[in-house]
Amino acid sequence: MASVEFDHVDKIYPAGTRAVADCTMRVPDGELMVFVGPSGCGKSTLLRLTAGLEEPTAGTVRIGDRIVNGLPPQQRNVAMVFQDYALYPYLSVRGNLEFPLKMRRLPRDEIRQRVDWAVDLLAMGEWLDRLPRELSGGQRQRVAMGRALVRNPTVFLLDEPLSNLDAKLRVQVRTEISELQRRTGTTMIYVTHDQVEAMTLGVRIAVIHQGRLQQVSAPRQLYERPANVFVAGFIGSPPMNVFPTRLTLDDHGATMMTVGDQAVPVTPEHLSTEGVRGCVGRSLSAGVRPEAFGLVGEGVAGAIVAEVESLEYLGHETLLSVRPGLSGDGQRPLLVARLPGMITAVPGAHIRLQIDGRHVYLFDDTGNALAT
Repeated sequence: MASVEFDHVDKIYPAGTRAVADCTMRVPDGELMVFVGPSGCGKSTLLRLTAGLEEPTAGTVRIGDRIVNGLPPQQRNVAMVFQDYALYPYLSVRGNLEFPLKMRRLPRDEIRQRVDWAVDLLAMGEWLDRLPRELSGGQRQRVAMGRALVRNPTVFLLDEPLSNLDAKLRVQVRTEISELQRRTGTTMIYVTHDQVEAMTLGVRIAVIHQGRLQQVSAPRQLYERPANVFVAGFIGSPPMNVFPTRLTLDDHGATMMTVGDQAVPVTPEHLSTEGVRGCVGRSLSAGVRPEAFGLVGEGVAGAIVAEVESLEYLGHETLLSVRPGLSGDGQRPLLVARLPGMITAVPGAHIRLQIDGRHVYLFDDTGNALAT
């Protein structure tokens, strides 16, 4: 096994597109790291740079203690699983598993031993004589992973491997991948644009946007301490509500946050009292997770009035899209509140919502989270 390290890596294509910009990051030996970001952000390019399918324009890529810049893919001992499985259509499952080992001219006994190990690990014994077209999508994905694993790679790369599967099967195979990594201890880099996939799979997650690394953290840290507005708005389903705000002091000296044309008390857990007061009067952005809202009745202090725009009933919870305030001007941000149970409301109705002031995030005018 081996670690993977990017040291000030750039990738600029001949047409001038900068796919990766000054990326410095380390994936420790034996870790399952997830690269996540919107389409075109550069995450798959980082994977291809690791595999040797692309070469960096600048910077260094290391696998273990070896610099691999300029090394062809076959000398890097990495295995890659693609979105479209890339199985050989006229070879059986066994033939697909054996093919990379035969290309390396390994002894027949060793080939059989490695294939049997992968078959047992991924429970593929019943399909060995079938062709890829006779398998389901989930079965094909297992074969693709098995073909990569038999090579005993130091690093296992997966490029959006679940994109072609239905929602139920994605959950099942996602669990299998996590269990597979735990049992083998192989360093694994998993690329996805699906932040739910990232949050449930990764030991750590690297969030990438426009070729630049935004934050590398454990899932909980990423959710609870986003480094900037992009991470805050990308991670979470629904994502964090981010809107312009200004901090003021009320007549009793309490710090208040504007939400449209209303004000609510704010006491962020991740900022000191002095840090919050130091922001009074500044133009900021505020972030509020949908679950930080609560539905309250008349007379509750610190609540805002909001107009319901739409509702999504999900059985165990309701997602309400609301605009704070009563006026019809365009200064009211659209907010999403996640409320337990089935809420009775109709579009156009006015409700009262309380924001948990402890779970408010503040960002400066550059979009970066305010430090403690």
